[in-house]
Amino acid sequence: MEEKTLVKYFRSLGLTVNRSTKARGHQGFYLKNRIDVSRNTPPHRVVPTLLHEFAHYVHAQIEPDMPKTGGTFTALFKEENKIFTEELIKVTNFVDETSLLVQLYEHKDRLKNRIKELEKIIKSDYPQFMRSKSFKEFDKYIKKSKARYLLKYDRIKLIERGFFKKTTTIYTIDRIEEDFPDMPKAFAAYIRLRSAQKRQSKVSAKISRYKKYYEKPAELFARLVEGIYIDREWTEALAPYTCERFYSLLKSGYYRELSDVIYA
Repeated sequence: MEEKTLVKYFRSLGLTVNRSTKARGHQGFYLKNRIDVSRNTPPHRVVPTLLHEFAHYVHAQIEPDMPKTGGTFTALFKEENKIFTEELIKVTNFVDETSLLVQLYEHKDRLKNRIKELEKIIKSDYPQFMRSKSFKEFDKYIKKSKARYLLKYDRIKLIERGFFKKTTTIYTIDRIEEDFPDMPKAFAAYIRLRSAQKRQSKVSAKISRYKKYYEKPAELFARLVEGIYIDREWTEALAPYTCERFYSLLKSGYYRELSDVIYA
């Protein structure tokens, strides 16, 4: 089905369809009988995105609180089965490669390796050092050093006021050796290790947030609809049980207007 045909059909159902917005930063967006497809969406992604958002519209009719809850498989497939998640994650990874979170996992691995390298530097002078315990020698030293601010921020601007003038100094974790020449090598490594740990935690939190989003039943269902349009045979191979259940309900009319754009 072509874009113009889809848009015309959606509008005949009373849906508002916009093609000139940025869709709230996404390729597409659905909310309250309104479908936005970003003007920046590549041509080959327009129809799949329209179908994705239309799947949300149909889902919202079946499960009205879906926009808030993320939906349930009980409502979507009339049963709860972990195989839906297992199969539809495979479909999601096929339909949307960004769902694999490759860059985030690579970033996390780089930080993990960096932390190990810094730990080796510290242990060369302090063999008993453990990341899980306090570093007493460092704690004693850092209290008297302006480098203590780098434990919270990677870059700081320190403004000191005197009687006649104020001085501004910028410190960063990249210039510890230059800014604090008397600091032991192990202590500089520890400051950088703490920074890397904070960044690793942020990356892990982002991965968890994205996984939670991609694994919502509403998103998995919408990407199933996309997958059937993009490559029905491969989608059926990736999710045989789910597709069989989907087609059965589609034929029965359970998915309402979706049967007009997706044929069983």
